Amino acid sequence: MYLMKIDPRALLENPDRSRHTASTSQADALLLATIKAVGIVQPPVVVPRSDGGNGFMIDRGHRRVRSAIAAELAEIEILVDEPVNDNGAMRSVVENFAREALNPVDEWRATERLIALGWTEEGIAVALALPLRRIKQLRLFANILPAILDQFAKGDLPNEPQLRTIASASLEEQKEVWKKHKPSKADPKVTWWSVAQALTKKRMYAKDASFGDDLAQAYGIQWMEDLFAPGDQDGRYTTDVEAFLGAQQEWMASNLPKGGTIAEVSNWGEVKLPPKAERVHGQPGKTDRAAVYLDRDGRVQTVHYRMPEQAKKGKATGDAEADDTIVSKPRPDVTRKGIEMIGDYRTGALHEALARAPIEDDTLAALLVLAFAALNVSVTSPTGASHYSSRKLGRHAASLFDINGKFVPDRETLQQAIRGLLVDVFSCRENASNSGVVARIAGDAIGADTFLPNMGGEEFLACLSRPALEASCKDTAVQPRQKVKDTRAALVEHFKEERFVHPAALFVPDAAKLSEWLGKNAVAEDHDDDAGAGGDESAENAENPETTDEQRVDEDAGTFREAAE
Repeated sequence: MYLMKIDPRALLENPDRSRHTASTSQADALLLATIKAVGIVQPPVVVPRSDGGNGFMIDRGHRRVRSAIAAELAEIEILVDEPVNDNGAMRSVVENFAREALNPVDEWRATERLIALGWTEEGIAVALALPLRRIKQLRLFANILPAILDQFAKGDLPNEPQLRTIASASLEEQKEVWKKHKPSKADPKVTWWSVAQALTKKRMYAKDASFGDDLAQAYGIQWMEDLFAPGDQDGRYTTDVEAFLGAQQEWMASNLPKGGTIAEVSNWGEVKLPPKAERVHGQPGKTDRAAVYLDRDGRVQTVHYRMPEQAKKGKATGDAEADDTIVSKPRPDVTRKGIEMIGDYRTGALHEALARAPIEDDTLAALLVLAFAALNVSVTSPTGASHYSSRKLGRHAASLFDINGKFVPDRETLQQAIRGLLVDVFSCRENASNSGVVARIAGDAIGADTFLPNMGGEEFLACLSRPALEASCKDTAVQPRQKVKDTRAALVEHFKEERFVHPAALFVPDAAKLSEWLGKNAVAEDHDDDAGAGGDESAENAENPETTDEQRVDEDAGTFREAAE
């Protein structure tokens, strides 16, 4: 290495320099003022051109050279160094780290450059005196959308948890979210909280898992490493929530304590104990029972409780006491997500059947009556009830008028209007639009089962428990495998050529639910003797103002039936 003087304008910029992020205007102004006042204190380091040409290339000190040119210095002192195998990559990184911390994007680019030149992650960590974990974190930047990296390079950075969430998402997901949250001229800053929130996925951590590697493999759980988690904790996680909870449920069923039960939890995450049970918060006794459940984070929790002693007074010695033991509930055959998918499938099939299937006129009229009994139908009643109906239902009635505004429905138009109205009303979806059991009755009546789609895909089969999945192998050439994911993959391949409909998706209503619905909506007995006293009813209502709207509706219904007869 030797010292010499040269015109700063003759030096070439190094395209592989470590710092690509522009420094602030204040820092550049301060450096320029210093050079004008006292000159360059530490000469820039240059190396001979690697392409064999004359001249030198800047290795370290790009800002000093640019400021010297801005200060209109004719000559500056430089240190000429020998070229190295990595083109000075490591020296450049070390120099910049020592002077001022690099922008994280520049750190990542410098790290990737060193990796490409043959450096290992461990070697980079030792040379830069950085933790190996930090090098691994930087390499996650390769998973971030380039447009987001450009925003990082401007100094607009998310905090560490938000960065972890963004880096964990796929590039396709990042691209869709970035379209909605990218900065504008009016607001150049990004609300990283909104970006991270849109990309957040539920994580189930290995440290919360009670099952071992055998069940993890059986359920196809792939652990990913959370490089942003504290170094002294197990940061492995999975976003396959259904598989994680299924493995936890199977582990609980196999490791229940003696006399223990698997309990459910409420919407607030509280364990549901049997009626009259008293929770034991201290040391459990010999007669106390254990309830095992999964909390909101998927962890297996155990609580103890005791039941009140049964009163034996007045009972014979041989009488059996009431059995208050809870029957352990295994994992359901179809998960909640699967039930929601079935609701969507049923709704689509029902709508298609209503639009295309042959339906007799009497059946069609009966379905219209049935539709108004659906849970998702509301009517503004003259009896005083406050309900509100959807405006779009009126378009079906409007189709029954001609261009002159006359109500002249023909049979075909009437049928189409009724079909369209039924499509708008009936729904089996697991949300506020659910019509209840009447939609199942309607679908069963018109053969909507034939319109159900093939449910043998990966998305739906992933919602089935192991017993339900193995039961689906019946009447097929597929044999249950040792691993759940292998059985599912074989079924998916098999049902590519055949149609599969899970029995839980069929429209035939559950007998108990149908009976319950019929019981709630049974027609009241006619009171013929009271129907003739129409003039007295008004007087009675006037004398008894506490008569309810429901009573009046029942009385009116009796009058309507008599008039029809």
